[in-house]
Amino acid sequence: MNDRCGWCGSEEIYVNYHDTEWGVPEYDSRALWEKLVLDGFQAGLSWITILKKREAFREAFEGFDPNIIAGWDDTDVERLLKNAGIVRHRGKIAATIGNARAWQKIEQREGFDTFLWKYFDGEPLQNQFLTLQDVPAFTPLSTQISKDLKKEGFRFCGPTIVYAFAQACGLINDHLINCPRHEAVKKLAR
Repeated sequence: MNDRCGWCGSEEIYVNYHDTEWGVPEYDSRALWEKLVLDGFQAGLSWITILKKREAFREAFEGFDPNIIAGWDDTDVERLLKNAGIVRHRGKIAATIGNARAWQKIEQREGFDTFLWKYFDGEPLQNQFLTLQDVPAFTPLSTQISKDLKKEGFRFCGPTIVYAFAQACGLINDHLINCPRHEAVKKLAR
C-alpha cells in the first residue's frame, strides 16, 4: 500500500495493525476499554512495544474482561508484576483494576461505548491531515474526555493518551488524506 501513514514504518506487525485495525470505528464497550487500558500501558513507551506484548497482556488480564478484573486485589498486582510478558508497572496494573471498576459503573449507567461516542455525536471525526506534523498530540476534546474519565475514576488517561486511543478506535479518523486507509476507514462509520 503506497502512501500509508508514515508512523507505522515497515515492520510487519505495525503495518498489519495500520492496515487492518488502526482507525477502524470500534463500538464494543469491552474492546474500547481494552484499547484504553493498553494505551495507558503505552505511556512512556512506544506503541509497537505494547503491540508486540498485546497477546501476553490479553492472557494475563483474562481477555481484558473488566468484570473479572474489577474483583482483583493486591495479590493480583503482585502476580502480574512477575509476568515478564507484559509491562510490569505497579501503578499501571493497579490503575487497570481501578479502571475496570470505573468501567463497570459507566457500563451499567449508560454503556461505555455510549459514554465515549457521545463526544463525537455518534460519528467519527473525519480529520483531513496531509502530513504527520499536522496531527496534534492532543486537542481540547481529548482534554475534556480525559477530565471526564478521571472524574469517573479512571487513571492513566491523560489528554495525549485519550487522543491516541480515539485515533486507534476510530472515534477520530487521523489516517492522512493521501493514505488509502483514510477513505476505507471513513466508509466503516455507522
